Amino acid sequence: METVIFRRSLRCGMTSVSESKVERQERIQPPQTNNYGNAHGGELVKIMDEVAAISAMKVASNRCVTARISEVEFHNPVREGDVVNFEAFVYKTGRTSLEVYVRVHSERPMDDSDDNVEQTTSALFTMVAIDENGNPVETEDVTIETEGCNEMCDLIPTELKN
Repeated sequence: METVIFRRSLRCGMTSVSESKVERQERIQPPQTNNYGNAHGGELVKIMDEVAAISAMKVASNRCVTARISEVEFHNPVREGDVVNFEAFVYKTGRTSLEVYVRVHSERPMDDSDDNVEQTTSALFTMVAIDENGNPVETEDVTIETEGCNEMCDLIPTELKN
């Protein structure tokens, strides 16, 4: 398979999409829910922001801060007691920015049925790499090296990749 580089650069460092992948699991507790027993959207976005930053830092090898959150979609509610899986990966870089796709799935751990896992939330995060003084710094390129990397990028809806 041919390696695709998402941004041309004079720098020689490159990280694959799969190397930027971060996963986190958490069980939704009562303080994280609203009066309907569902997780507050802000609670989910906060954790999504954290995993997006970790994913971006794996590529940038620097601190990363959130510049923009776009296309936040709440597909299904997350209920109290659900186990939530957050998955993030960098799919494109700019000179100092990194585009991170984050998706969230929830499952009811006591439910043995085949359809107890569902996508609940997704968003695109634009992160900026910064130095210790808070100034933007250049990032490494991100590459698609394997079929697995391609499959990860295919998870992102086409209209959101631009």
